Amino acid sequence: MLFFKPKKNLYPLFAIVSALLIMVFGLVMAKTVVCSYFLLGVFVWLFLFGCWKECLKVLPMFLIVGGIFTLIAYYASNENIASALAMTNRFGAVFLALVPGMSIKPVAMTRNLSQLHTPRAITLGMLITMSFVPVLKGEISRVHEAMKTRGAGSIFNPKIFYRAFLIPLVTRLVDISDTLALSIETRGFTLGKSKYTVYKKEIINIFDIFYLLGFIAGIVMVVIL
Repeated sequence: MLFFKPKKNLYPLFAIVSALLIMVFGLVMAKTVVCSYFLLGVFVWLFLFGCWKECLKVLPMFLIVGGIFTLIAYYASNENIASALAMTNRFGAVFLALVPGMSIKPVAMTRNLSQLHTPRAITLGMLITMSFVPVLKGEISRVHEAMKTRGAGSIFNPKIFYRAFLIPLVTRLVDISDTLALSIETRGFTLGKSKYTVYKKEIINIFDIFYLLGFIAGIVMVVIL
């Protein structure tokens, strides 16, 4: 059980800002040992603020991908520990920067951007981008299941991969894009300057402020040290 739990999901804009802070600061300070402590603190901070599921999702990928590239950097630099540490910090910053975004629902981000009167093209782009990965994952799973049902063979066979997996997947994605375009038009989502209202607004609470201030305080402490 967490020490405390936010009353709601993170304020979308604050989540995006914190992701940018993690990415930029982590990459800039990657060659320092202090950066490792900063990233570890960020992991704990995100864990405490309800992003524990997302933290656990990215952790195995970081350990595998980051570990491989860390070993490559270590041996490629004649067993230089500093180079290996820098590589670890870079991958840690990249994977941790994904966590705040993963915790935000696409509809919440759309509402937040609409509240701030962000250009509709940007709002629509963010909505499609955040929704694409789950859709792609689901379609890959469906096509793969269909292959197994038909007994198409191994996906690692180039001919089978192309005819039984890639072509159906691309066809499904094209159909989804057409459906998405029609859905957007039906719901009155235009790129012009037409007036619109936000039925359910995203509100900043004390947890959101405390969350963002914690990031800023951590960066200030690292810079001072």
